[in-house]
Amino acid sequence: MAEMLPKVRQARAHVASGHLRLFVEVDGGIGEDTIVAAAEAGADVFVAGSAVYGATNPAQAVELLRRMARAAMAGSVTGR
Repeated sequence: MAEMLPKVRQARAHVASGHLRLFVEVDGGIGEDTIVAAAEAGADVFVAGSAVYGATNPAQAVELLRRMARAAMAGSVTGR
């Protein structure tokens, strides 16, 4: 996860400097322990496989991850 964050930051900087609408996606390794860092780095699309499908309640897991990502993208990590 940590080795990917500089790439996310660089992609977000390229978007911020131009007139393009681009979504930065992190595919893999996304879960409760990583989604905030990915969102703060500039990702805005997240692919969470095992964090969702391995959860007892997949729908609840998705909602928690969405809340955490939205909070981090808004500058507040109180999404729980």
